[in-house]
Order: sequence, then C-alpha cells, then structure tokens
Amino acid sequence: MTGHALRLDPDGRDLAAVRGGTPGGRRVLALHGWLDNAASFAPLAAQLPQYDWVALDFAGHGQSAHRPPHGWYPLLDHLDDVAAALRDLGWDRCTLVGHSMGGAVASVFAAAWPERVERLVMIESAGPVSRRRTGALEQLRTALREREDYDPQRRRVFPDARSAIAARRQAGGLSEPVARLLMERNLVDTADGVALRIDARLRISSASRFEEDTVLAWLRGIACPTLAIAADPPFVAFDPQVRAQRLACIADIRVVELPGNHHLHMENPAPVAAAIRTFLD
Repeated sequence: MTGHALRLDPDGRDLAAVRGGTPGGRRVLALHGWLDNAASFAPLAAQLPQYDWVALDFAGHGQSAHRPPHGWYPLLDHLDDVAAALRDLGWDRCTLVGHSMGGAVASVFAAAWPERVERLVMIESAGPVSRRRTGALEQLRTALREREDYDPQRRRVFPDARSAIAARRQAGGLSEPVARLLMERNLVDTADGVALRIDARLRISSASRFEEDTVLAWLRGIACPTLAIAADPPFVAFDPQVRAQRLACIADIRVVELPGNHHLHMENPAPVAAAIRTFLD
C-alpha cells in the first residue's frame, strides 16, 4: 500500500502496518487474509484515498514479529492484536475492512467490541471456519501430529524472487502483479536466495475449531452496519447455504456480488471500491 511504514508495539507485540490515504479521513483498519499481508490492500486503498487507511500485518505475517517459541496462531489471539493496535493508534472507533481470514477476525471483533466498530466490511468472508459436528477428535489429532513434526529450522528457500512469485501464483491462482505485490512484502534475502518471512507455524492445523452455533451467535452480536462482498463465481471453499445462513444473522447487512476471484479486491479493485464507497459515504 502506498504510504509509510508503521511499527505498532503495544505490550511488546511488534506488529507492522502501512498507513496511507488522508489524515483526518474516515479511520479504516484493514485486515488481510491467511498467508497474505498488508500489501493486499494497496490496490483498494489507491481507489479510496479519502480515507485514513492502516493496513495491519497479522502476527507471523508480512513484516510483523512471529509468536514466541512454542506459541501458535489460534484465530481469537488476533483479536487481542487488533485491540492493541487500535490502542497504539489512539483510535477509539474505526471501520474494519477484512478479507477472508481478516474478515473473520473483523466479524468477531465487531461482535465482541461493538462500541469500537462504526462499520464492518467483509470481503470474501462470512465469519470464522467451523468444524463438523463429529470432527473434534480428528482435528485435535491432526494438529498435534503437525506440531510434533514442526521444525523451526526448516523453511522454504527459492533461488530468486521470480521463483517465489511464480510459486505464489500457482498456489493461489493470482495474476503476476498481484502475486508480486504480496511476495515483495513476504521475502527476505538468504545466503541461498530468498525465503518467506511468514511463520511456518501458520500452516499448522488448529487444535480446535468453533461449533457452527457459536459462530452464528457471534454474528448475531454484530450491531454495526455491515457490507459483505462476495466473488462471482463463488470461492470453492465456501458452502453457499452456510454462507447465506450466516449472513442472515447480521441485523443490518448488505450483500454485494462482484465479478472476480477470491482476491477480487486486488485483481478487480474498482467495483469493490465503488461498493465500499457507496456503503461508507
């Protein structure tokens, strides 16, 4: 995102962010998706320069610090980081814009702290991932095995940035400019080439997931006006019926479908920005 780098260090968390737009404009805290980073909001923020944007790197992502040794990345821990970042910014209220996992974090934050969220925008998100009713033990076993196999010294190294960008394109179905934008903030030079900054522990399965009834209860707790932006065609990981049931729980919601893929806010930012502008202004 065009702007200046920030280090937010409430309680020693050492979170990175990028700030851009118009000082004194509507305060917007942008929360990226899993394995992405703050740069994912650069195309969208460029379309909406009238707002005061702060795009956060979640812990373990982008240029933010990793969790301490033997720590992990449960979703709800990101809520503490968001609250701490707002305190460090001196923002008592703001608009939250979240993509994918960032939208899940934003939705639960809006339910937990309604007095701190003016408006909520969820892009390709409808709350946190839940588990199957019979999947709790399987989920736990998988996570514990992955934790046991984790080696902090093992990380993927690419011969150069071009190779890393190509791998990101293949993994996420992204265009070259979008993959480059994300990877430029996610690479560090090594003796053998370039490596990912991202914490490999982020790829380890969660030891537990939420019951669907819990997620629905959280979504019912969202009091602020909410905009949900979905890609057309829909992301294959989303169950359309579950998504519709979840969004119906939010009292004041508008749903917009726009052409694009899961990263439509990067690949096709103009219509996404237009929908957000109409919603916020």
